[in-house]
Amino acid sequence: MNSGDRRLGRRAFGALAGLGLAAPRVLRAQTATEMAPHERRLYEAARSRNEQVTWYTAHYNSETAEAIGRAFDETYPGVQAKVVRTTAQVAFQRLSQDMRARVQNCDVFSSTDVGHYVQLKADGKLEKYVPENTSQIIADLRNIDPDGFYHTTSIGTVLINFNADRVKPEDRPRKWTDLLDPRWKDRVTVGHPGFSGYVGTWVVMMRKLYGWDYFTRLERNKPQIGRSINDTVTMLNSGERWVGAGPGATTLRSASRGNPLGVNYPEDGTLLMISPSAIVKGTRNPNAARLFMEFLLGKRASEVQVQNYSEIVRSDVPLFPGAKNLSEVKLIRPTTEEIDQGIPEVKELWRETFGV
Repeated sequence: MNSGDRRLGRRAFGALAGLGLAAPRVLRAQTATEMAPHERRLYEAARSRNEQVTWYTAHYNSETAEAIGRAFDETYPGVQAKVVRTTAQVAFQRLSQDMRARVQNCDVFSSTDVGHYVQLKADGKLEKYVPENTSQIIADLRNIDPDGFYHTTSIGTVLINFNADRVKPEDRPRKWTDLLDPRWKDRVTVGHPGFSGYVGTWVVMMRKLYGWDYFTRLERNKPQIGRSINDTVTMLNSGERWVGAGPGATTLRSASRGNPLGVNYPEDGTLLMISPSAIVKGTRNPNAARLFMEFLLGKRASEVQVQNYSEIVRSDVPLFPGAKNLSEVKLIRPTTEEIDQGIPEVKELWRETFGV
């Protein structure tokens, strides 16, 4: 981890320290007079031009993404968000196909693979826009692109999740290397780096820590491989698999609904995911797209995310029940360059090793 990543891991979430847990609030739409001046200008311009925003997103699960879209619609009557939620690589493939066909379907693109933004920016496919609300998010999550083409709108964790009914407390994996123990043969579940940006980043990080031998040994345990990282939660809930490398938020959300799930923040490091959003170059809905970017960084979007058990980029909204304050957790994360270069490499290695 470089010095910037260490600073992020130890200091960026210090602003969250001391926040208690609170029951979700009932949300309501803003009136025009309650909007900040920059927000009102964008809203009025978008509404007067009948602009709508289409959001390609790999952030969150489908239910949370839809909830954010509905909250936007309620907040800005007359300006709607069309939510297209899929895995990161599928979203990028769809956007790339649109661009090759010169079809402008997507206005705001939200991927969990930061390498997508490096490529899109280099190709001149992103609109430069620095949201006013960037100043309201945790300081060390700002300026991930110094040129202002993409911005952190979502964070998340990859940690060890497990079926608490199947795995005794003393047997629950506490380190990533514990998943390699032969006791978990036919009991492990993971996602696929060819579909999920979360999984791709996790694979890059594990290779950085332990070399590709980690996955050669993992293959011996015959893991069940889904597509999205959220598929691990489904497999654990069903009892088909007992332990996994999964998302903190989705796992704890499922547990809150009575499912027998738990999480361990690994001793060798919880993977921190920083997921950006950007406006696509040439959008026909520029005001709606900018308004949506402001909304993603706004307080209300964070409140919706917390209600749906998602980590947030702001420090002025309480955490969801069961979540650890990330300032108390050992965090690990590859650099942007390592993600950009590493995910294409590990996708090929993965197919060679696992055959899928």
